Amino acid sequence: MALNRHVYIDFARKRYKAIIAFLIVFYMVGLIGMVLPRTFFLFLKLIPLALILSFVALAFFHASKMERKTILCFLSIYFIAFGVEAFGVNTGIVFGHYEYGDGLGFKLLKTPLIIGINWLFLVYTTAAVVEKFKLPVYLKILLSSTGMLLYDIVLEQVAPKLDMWHWKNEIIPFHNYLAWFVLAALFHSVLKILKIRIENKLALLILLCQFLFFLLLFISFKLMP
Repeated sequence: MALNRHVYIDFARKRYKAIIAFLIVFYMVGLIGMVLPRTFFLFLKLIPLALILSFVALAFFHASKMERKTILCFLSIYFIAFGVEAFGVNTGIVFGHYEYGDGLGFKLLKTPLIIGINWLFLVYTTAAVVEKFKLPVYLKILLSSTGMLLYDIVLEQVAPKLDMWHWKNEIIPFHNYLAWFVLAALFHSVLKILKIRIENKLALLILLCQFLFFLLLFISFKLMP
């Protein structure tokens, strides 16, 4: 199994440019499919698949050795993020009063299982991007957490239209963004405390693809409500 894994990884890395082209086309087609009324609901069902596909693509280009502490850290981020989201959606205490729709797939405790993967994806990609710069640790934590906050600000504008989640009275409370930033900073701090260095040359591309995807969707929804 280990040998096969290395074969697949080598195969993917040798086709780096082809994978880049595929991902760009993939997100462009997804954007067009979302904008067109006739295909909107079909592409809406593909959102969880798109996130999983992006996560798998990242895995092939993870440069650092997957040590036990790294795996445990990633699993912890997933389960803590899912737990916080489940607690938040059932109590309204953490982020505010909201409920999840069907856009993110299967739910447990009123919370999509994939939401933990989304948190891990964002922590991973923002950490990988910021890691490229020679900066003090506290600045890396600040920048990567701010990057996640900016992503969330854009995503919040389109999430209800994509049936991801819906806010009570359609009002996004300020403390949602505050909680998002604090949780992001906590996860990035843990990465630094455990000295987990994330290097992935595909991270910036996929993060940009997703960010631009939601930003352009927001613009298109504004132009064509």
